[in-house]
Amino acid sequence: MQIFGVDIGGSGIKGAPVDLDRGDLAQERCKVLTPHPATPDGVADGVKQVVDHFGWSGPVGLTFPGVVTGGATVRTAANVDKSWIDTDARVLFSGRLGGLPVTVVNDADAAGVAEMQFGAGRGRRGTVVLLTFGTGIGSAVFVDGLLVPNTELGHLELNGHEAEKKASSKAKEDHGLSWEQWANRVRKYLAHVEMLFSPELFIIGGGVSRKADKFLHLIEGIRAEIVPAQLQNNAGIVGAAMRAAQEDAP
Repeated sequence: MQIFGVDIGGSGIKGAPVDLDRGDLAQERCKVLTPHPATPDGVADGVKQVVDHFGWSGPVGLTFPGVVTGGATVRTAANVDKSWIDTDARVLFSGRLGGLPVTVVNDADAAGVAEMQFGAGRGRRGTVVLLTFGTGIGSAVFVDGLLVPNTELGHLELNGHEAEKKASSKAKEDHGLSWEQWANRVRKYLAHVEMLFSPELFIIGGGVSRKADKFLHLIEGIRAEIVPAQLQNNAGIVGAAMRAAQEDAP
């Protein structure tokens, strides 16, 4: 079974048909740059470009980098234009896609669902925390495999600063940090999250998961197991398609 997934990020909008039996992309993904400012209309145009690239005509699952309630309504917009707040994203995207059935979910929640089903969290019980490091820091918290939605742990305050402003991948680039310097910031952040949630497992996702060999061994003093996301930066696409399939099921 194939369903289309789209992952909307602060820097790029990427999508592809997803093979839900394998938990992997059925075709090579298409990516366009996220417009700046990332307004609803601008992002919707980017999504349409990605979907039209494949000539897709079925259900579409989309991630969004913020809190999404009811599979539709955007509540926060930390890394996109503030005009997103209170937007009915389901109506917006469905309209732009010619009436296709649309489901919208928090981006990290989507990545987490995919990793728990097909990746690094498969079969794991207890408390599992997935963290995506990119333009910001997204989070997905699972307890015995069940998602606690819209946790947004990247906005925790750490040493007087919002955590994602200091420890995201973008922060590494913006501040010219070495892998060692950045890993030290990530270690402090993980220690804070561990103090609050006591997880058995941290899954590190986002684009940086492709470079886990450069930094994971530098993070010491964390009791929980720390592993890279197996689906890497495709997890959001897969998770979005999974959620759309659930809503489309009879």
